[in-house]
Amino acid sequence: MDFNLTEDQRAIEDAARAFAAAELAPHSARWDEEKHFPVDVMRKAAELGFAGLYVREDVGGSALSRLDASIVFEQLSYGDVATAAFVSIHNMASWMIDRFGSDELRRRYLPRLTTMELIASYCLTEPGSGSDAAALMTSARKEGDSYVLNGSKAFISGAGTSDVYVVMARTGGEGAGGVSTFVVEKDTPGLSFGAQERKMGWNAQPTAQVNFDDCRVPAANLVGEEGQGFKIAMAGLDGGRINIASCSLGGAGFALDTAKAYLEGRKQFGRALKEFQGLQWRLADMATELDAARLMVRRAAHALDNKDPKATQYCAMAKRFATDAGFEVANQALQLHGGYGYLRDFPLERIVRDLRVHQILEGTNEIMRVIVARELLRG
Repeated sequence: MDFNLTEDQRAIEDAARAFAAAELAPHSARWDEEKHFPVDVMRKAAELGFAGLYVREDVGGSALSRLDASIVFEQLSYGDVATAAFVSIHNMASWMIDRFGSDELRRRYLPRLTTMELIASYCLTEPGSGSDAAALMTSARKEGDSYVLNGSKAFISGAGTSDVYVVMARTGGEGAGGVSTFVVEKDTPGLSFGAQERKMGWNAQPTAQVNFDDCRVPAANLVGEEGQGFKIAMAGLDGGRINIASCSLGGAGFALDTAKAYLEGRKQFGRALKEFQGLQWRLADMATELDAARLMVRRAAHALDNKDPKATQYCAMAKRFATDAGFEVANQALQLHGGYGYLRDFPLERIVRDLRVHQILEGTNEIMRVIVARELLRG
């Protein structure tokens, strides 16, 4: 077991860190305040290969490992959590097309997705089916050489701006076995979007409902086969959970470094805050939790790369632990800043707001516990 990154992984880490420092961090507060979606900056990230991290090379992807991708997302989120998280969603949607789509579908979309000429969104959650995703009601009825979609998706990142929507819809009976996956383009008649949601965090990316009203999609846009859609969606989420956990690592790492600098520079009662043992211990606990989370995330990524039969369990465990730990580290960093941490002039309140949703999306942390328990009790 080797915990050291390879020379190539160090280079990837350095490139992602440099990009985050130059292109994300200086603008993060403004993007949050103005609710600005930095598409132009994400396309710069795509020039470094960050928009098709584990997509195959024949369609413009970087063909990297899940561990490589985790390293990238941790560094990007150190600069801006919300933007890094959206890039992770785009990567997840693109990978689903690459892994399960026909060669024609791959070649039609992925060369433009890997450059982010096209932006992709993932559409599983519905107003009436969140954690119980297999109960989704959006339907896809086969008519000739098309499918006609009807229904709605909720909480969709990129909705209204994204060009491509990877959509799970029901082609068969009840339950997971009746779900299929489709690629739907933004300008398809019958596709519309709700009002932008007013959110606690993740303000640097749009979120809205996606609606289908007799939305006719070519049969060639079916990803995989009918009835495979739920398995495809869950396969995407294994990687997505590693990605969002990695984004929690980056945001929490920034919060930890910010708190450390504050303790070193701030004085109370005639002494630097860093000299108070209680605060030293709190900082030590924050660093320990973050390091433990990173080890779990990288173990899960390694398991997914190597098709370990426990990969789904490890991904769920890592997502639960890292997103809980990441939020707590950021919250403690805010506390260490006292009243200043609560002000928007300081970055901590934004980090806390952005990391909070990671405990909900890609499967709530309660569902992560269900997955882990199911795997432990299987057989």
